[in-house]
Amino acid sequence: METWFETSLSAVAAITLSTISIFITVILLTRIFGKRSFSKMSSFDFAMTVAVGSIIATTILSKSISLLEGMLGLLMVYLVQLTAAYCRRWKFFQKAIDNTPLLLMDYENILESNLKKARVTEGDLRSKLREANVLDLSEVRAVVFETTGDIVVLHTANSDKSVQDWLLKDVKR
Repeated sequence: METWFETSLSAVAAITLSTISIFITVILLTRIFGKRSFSKMSSFDFAMTVAVGSIIATTILSKSISLLEGMLGLLMVYLVQLTAAYCRRWKFFQKAIDNTPLLLMDYENILESNLKKARVTEGDLRSKLREANVLDLSEVRAVVFETTGDIVVLHTANSDKSVQDWLLKDVKR
């Protein structure tokens, strides 16, 4: 417990050098591999973000992982993410790693079975409707639980308007 506030000059220098180096590596790799590396489009992308964070922390604070090993680990995670992005062109691979958007409301109809699948309560749904400034359920055209975990409310006060099929193309009903 008494070692919590103790350190050496060499440890401070190593942490400083590792921090600067690993952050420069992350910035360079993100510039090379693209911003998708940190998007929250799917569970795979989320795993990528967590892995990068873990590698950064381990490289900066662990004496057992060298700076070069941390940089190599980051490169490998980015390469796996790039490979997965390429393989998403094939439907079977895309279905295996990506979440599917789920319809929670179809016009005024609350889809109870889909709420259960998404583990969303009616309270959560009401909250999102209020957040979207829905004043009457008749304004709702669709509520979608997106692949990112976000809940999107499509609504209008114009009763003649409906949602274009293209917008709900990949949404599971």
